[in-house]
Amino acid sequence: MKKIFATLMFLATFCLQTNAQIYSGNPILTGFHADPEVMYSNLTQRYYIYSTTDGVPGWGGWYFTVFSSDDLVHWRYDGMCLNLPRDTKWASGNAWAPAIEEKLIDGKYRYFFYYSGETGHGKAIGVAMSDRPEGPFVDLGHPIVDHRPQGVRGGQQIDVDVFTDPDTGKSYLYWGNGYMAGAELNADMTSIKEETTTVLTPKGGTLEDYAYREGTYVFKRNGTYYFLWSVDDTGAANYHVAYGTSSSPLGPITVASEPVILQQNPELEMYGTAHNSVLQIPGRDEWYFVYHRINPDYLQRDRGPGFHRQVCIDQLNFNPDGTIKVTRPSRHGVPALR
Repeated sequence: MKKIFATLMFLATFCLQTNAQIYSGNPILTGFHADPEVMYSNLTQRYYIYSTTDGVPGWGGWYFTVFSSDDLVHWRYDGMCLNLPRDTKWASGNAWAPAIEEKLIDGKYRYFFYYSGETGHGKAIGVAMSDRPEGPFVDLGHPIVDHRPQGVRGGQQIDVDVFTDPDTGKSYLYWGNGYMAGAELNADMTSIKEETTTVLTPKGGTLEDYAYREGTYVFKRNGTYYFLWSVDDTGAANYHVAYGTSSSPLGPITVASEPVILQQNPELEMYGTAHNSVLQIPGRDEWYFVYHRINPDYLQRDRGPGFHRQVCIDQLNFNPDGTIKVTRPSRHGVPALR
């Protein structure tokens, strides 16, 4: 009897330990997805990922899908949230790099979904709205950013990011491939204050460290604004994340002394690890990197590495002085949240 009891206790302990070590693995979503945007919803108390639908030659995806989870490990497909040819009057396709913000307006949560699409004469940024984080979203009807800032030559109006300052409640929009721009959003969240448009492109750097390409992401921690961006081409194994900081949501940006914080790990076949978003667990100083990598079976140029990408997650950690530690992309991902 004692042996049976001891065996049962051992099995129970083993199960608890096993459950405590359930990991997400990488990648975390089925299929090809890129440019992931992660959000926690206060309405549903779930985590959401929106992404570029990948695997289409020439980055030709035309719709966005959404996945959700309550533990960062088990992700549920919640459907298509926006189809550009069907749901907009102005965008035919190239549904790229979305961003989302949850806002409490007049006692009700509203969701603002920003994205880039093809107008027929270049890329532009639009916005669609919903009362639910999974959509469906109703498009505004026209782009909100469709030209480069004054003085900027070259580059595209893509890779949008949205950030709400937790201390002031003001929201900001960031965008740009080849340049980084930012502007304060009006209270309606569907237009920018044109007079606040600021070119923020970090100066200098090389493809080995912090030369800006695209994929701006902004967050705030302990009074400091962190600006993250992607370096090199999205189809390059070297595609990686660099960062800088500022005392203002519209810069200027001071590039970190050790700017590269996420980079390929060839030993694990984790290549092209960049275009990220960042998640803070509500009420905790606990942070996560959500990013994409190139599927290693498509690494060769003739196989389209730039549009065969997959979404991954790893922890994001800080040094005591507030600088960001280097994150090594992993195969195991992160443990399930309790």
